[in-house]
Amino acid sequence: MTDTIRKVVIVGGGSAGWMAAAALSKYLSKSDASITLIESEQIGTVGVGEATIPQIAKFNQVLGIDENTFVRETSGTFKLGIEFADWGGIGDRYFHPFGTHGFDLEGLSFHHFWQRQSATGDTTSLDDYALNARAAYAGKFISPQPEHGPIINKLAYAYHFDATRYASFLRKFSEQRNVERVEGIVASVHRNESNGFISSVTLENGQNIAGDLFIDCTGFRGLLIDKALGVGYQDWSHWLPCDRAVAVGCERTGAAEPYTRSTARTAGWQWRIPLQHRTGNGYVYCSRFLSAEEAEATLLSHLDGAPISKPNHLRFTTGHRHKFWEKNCIAIGLSAGFLEPLESTSLHLIQSGISKLIALFPDASIADIERDEYNRLMTDDFTHIRDFLILHYKQTKRDDSPFWNYVRTMDIPASLEHKLSLLSSRGRFFKYDAELFDVTSWIAVYVGQGGELNGYNPIANGLTDSNVQRSLANMLTAMDKAVTAMPTHEAYIDRFCQAAPVKATQKATT
Repeated sequence: MTDTIRKVVIVGGGSAGWMAAAALSKYLSKSDASITLIESEQIGTVGVGEATIPQIAKFNQVLGIDENTFVRETSGTFKLGIEFADWGGIGDRYFHPFGTHGFDLEGLSFHHFWQRQSATGDTTSLDDYALNARAAYAGKFISPQPEHGPIINKLAYAYHFDATRYASFLRKFSEQRNVERVEGIVASVHRNESNGFISSVTLENGQNIAGDLFIDCTGFRGLLIDKALGVGYQDWSHWLPCDRAVAVGCERTGAAEPYTRSTARTAGWQWRIPLQHRTGNGYVYCSRFLSAEEAEATLLSHLDGAPISKPNHLRFTTGHRHKFWEKNCIAIGLSAGFLEPLESTSLHLIQSGISKLIALFPDASIADIERDEYNRLMTDDFTHIRDFLILHYKQTKRDDSPFWNYVRTMDIPASLEHKLSLLSSRGRFFKYDAELFDVTSWIAVYVGQGGELNGYNPIANGLTDSNVQRSLANMLTAMDKAVTAMPTHEAYIDRFCQAAPVKATQKATT
């Protein structure tokens, strides 16, 4: 009988390390495997405040984490989608909602009937038919419950939260489930001469920690996957040229909106993430077209409140490792790759890597078929999200700066070219290989940034004009009632998950 994995060693903390530790502590709790996480207080994490997508709720549910406790402990707020400002053109604005636009009719996606109605001169926007958009702009939120009825129960949502507090929250969760945390900095990595597997790591204090399976959560450094195992990197900066970011927290002014805002700037875009105790802000930009000093000045001039920390400058290269799993080492988080946070997918890719590892968890032999399948699936995940992010840049009419001229005219992957051809041809859309973003997301961005849907599926003509008009009008009325019935986002948080106030002597983190 093949030996089982006896010891899992996670190198690096932060969101990636502690998410991995928390999940593995649940699934390995009845085995003989131990979990050790190595991190150092001397090494900072990239966490600058996180915006997420709805899949994160499933991760927390699997762990048995109470939602209100989680939101309270991380100073979180709720997120119904993302508002994009100035992306298609300066002055344009649209909403990428979680959930759906309207309701499907006759087995067809709603947007076909919206497009049919628009052809008659109806100017009602897609956003008007998105319950999430309407609730977000009204500052409303409620967690779906059976008693709330079918309309409100279509409200899909995610969270904004303090990434540092999230890591601390998961650390406490993990340590209660016998994950051992070791404070220290890895000085050297040792490999088995016979098969090249990592056998142990030695810390600066001389402590040696052996393991059967190693998880690299060391961020951009890629201490194990890159420095020790030499796995190369697939560079996608040709299509996603932003390679820098500057982030800063500021005082919160007014109620926290239940959505993220992304505002296009001269050489990139600015995020705004409202938390309970502060607002997170950052400018993601391309260093070929903007200096760090200019980016910082632009960011600071577009804050809602006074900054509460020094600007934090980051460098990155968009792309991913040629292999996510090499030998007995799996890279998760920034050590695996980086896709800019335009659609809040960073934590999702961590979650995806963890879930696939659990599904393909090996024994001590670590078979090639498990590694190969993991690498194939993760490559697909990154590639599908890559194409969706490129869409935001390619589908613009902006010509006011060298940056926007570049992304508007650049060549794009054949996979994205195919998607755009289908979208422009009567709004056709298909999901491939379990890709993350569905028709609502693609239509929201494509139409929101001026893309043309040249017609609609002819099957939509199966309903009479009066039936279509009545159905769409009923949808608007139902959404009006649903949004009116919801409490404000602020009132919901105050009632169920208000965080303890930040002490005057406590310095807020960014």
